[in-house]
Amino acid sequence: MFRALRRAKDRRRHADGEYGWLFHPYTGDELVAIDCETTGIDTRTAEPVSIGAVKVRGDRVLTSESLDLRLKRPASLTGDSIRVHGLRGVDLDDGVSLDEALTTLLDFIGNRPLLGWRLDFDLAILNRQLQPRFGFDLPNSGIDVAQLYHRQLRRSMMEPELRPQRFETVAETLGVPVMGRNTALGDAVTTALMYLRLERAGVPDRREA
Repeated sequence: MFRALRRAKDRRRHADGEYGWLFHPYTGDELVAIDCETTGIDTRTAEPVSIGAVKVRGDRVLTSESLDLRLKRPASLTGDSIRVHGLRGVDLDDGVSLDEALTTLLDFIGNRPLLGWRLDFDLAILNRQLQPRFGFDLPNSGIDVAQLYHRQLRRSMMEPELRPQRFETVAETLGVPVMGRNTALGDAVTTALMYLRLERAGVPDRREA
């Protein structure tokens, strides 16, 4: 409810602005899978170090139409986060500024629906940076692939409650290769492949195994 109200407010404020087109209903046939690698897991303080996105059209992941951005080293980069995504300070020396990365991302995704694994996390990270710079949150509709998998699994197993599944475990269950785990673009591509697998065939019925 809060997100819908925020989106409506942003739409009114920016309808005639430079990014007013982002708030128009999408009428095409593409989605965009996104992922962020960050300095931590607390959305109130974590900063992005890389952003990946890839377009999906029909039953194809368009790796030739993708975005792979490394940002300049944020002050909050620590050894703990480096161990997760492998991006050291020296790897970010040639990174783009956050302002440039966000502008590039907005132009790339447009008003297409978004896909993500635990999408709310990525949106929280991005929106916290977008608000002070652009004055709005991403208005795009979205599909959380983790939630989609959970819903299908719950229906297939007819169990009311299931524990959240790990990214790698779900990819293996669906027969999807993990593409560059813990890289933003790799995780975005893998998420897109998992989404297509769920849309085409659903969760494999383990009772038949």
